[in-house]
Amino acid sequence: MQQYLHFALHHWDLFGALFVILALLAKHSFAARIGGYQELPPLEAVQLMNHEEALVLDVRDDSEFKQGHIHDAVHIPLSALNSRAEELEKHKASAVIVGCRSGARSARACGLLRKQGFEKVYNLRGGMLAWENANLPINKGGKRKKR
Repeated sequence: MQQYLHFALHHWDLFGALFVILALLAKHSFAARIGGYQELPPLEAVQLMNHEEALVLDVRDDSEFKQGHIHDAVHIPLSALNSRAEELEKHKASAVIVGCRSGARSARACGLLRKQGFEKVYNLRGGMLAWENANLPINKGGKRKKR
């Protein structure tokens, strides 16, 4: 035990870095719980879309959305979500699946939606990358019709 203490005292910078990394991992692991939303893998998202007619919200930029998106996804970039939230008002009690490229931006969007009173908010775990890796269909180009 004394050796560990001696090592920690002489290498405090390494231990500091270790604690920072552990804190970041903990924050990432508990972000969904703290934010009031759930993480949802692509196959479970498909089930939710089919059984509860969940709304899919894509928060990527325009160019990313045009490269490929989930069928019938509503496109509102994260940067415009606060100013365009009224477009989603009628879906406050419905299930809303939020997606982006990898799941990071959509996690922020989930937090914003929960603060605005949306009840059932889900983050598409892994985003479009996971969706495509699961060989699920995507629409390329074009804009989606308003719901």
